[in-house]
Amino acid sequence: MVLSIVIPIFNEKNTILDILEKVERIDLKEIKKEIILVDDCSTDGTRDILKKLESKYKIIYQPKNQGKGAAIRAGFTHVTGDIILIQDADLEYNPENYPNLLRPILQDEADVVFGSRFLNPEYRHLSRLYHLANKVLTGFSNLLTGFHLTDMLTCHKAFKKEVIEQIGPYLTGNRFEIEPELTAFIAKKKYRICEVPLSFQGILRTAKEGKKVRAKDGLAALWYIMKFNLLR
Repeated sequence: MVLSIVIPIFNEKNTILDILEKVERIDLKEIKKEIILVDDCSTDGTRDILKKLESKYKIIYQPKNQGKGAAIRAGFTHVTGDIILIQDADLEYNPENYPNLLRPILQDEADVVFGSRFLNPEYRHLSRLYHLANKVLTGFSNLLTGFHLTDMLTCHKAFKKEVIEQIGPYLTGNRFEIEPELTAFIAKKKYRICEVPLSFQGILRTAKEGKKVRAKDGLAALWYIMKFNLLR
């Protein structure tokens, strides 16, 4: 069995080698790892690092900066594994979560698994505003999908291969709207979904220091939740 790990990257020169080391180090027993790196036109020297890794990993270079969603969609077109998992390139989401994320799929209890920060009793949010925004957006998404998720905006999502084969070609989100879009498709296609707790190392960063999410992304997400659930 093969796990395809899609890692969208933008200006992560300080963390990319560390996260790759962590991904490589995690022992998944008989499951092999296919690591797919998608660089969203980084400008901080990340590409120079990736150039030295081309013999080791599948690396996709986006021709222009489009956003995390576009990078994930590009990565999906290159996966060959039986299970597909999304991993951010910073150090917030720990690859040690992988066995927990994969277990419901391997036991045929789910087609899709979301890793929830809020199901972890030790999780401490660094930003009250982000915490509240996530709760509101996840709740609104649940209202329209019928799900009972706690963390729709999580990075750590795992899918059976057939899920991505069926919905991947229809995804359109370029930025963070990819999260409600994926969730809406999963609901419409009636895939089995569950959440598992995950360990999370929140890093309080400014936009200058690499934080990608902006306040406007939260407002836009409300529209996209309605669009993907009601207008498509």
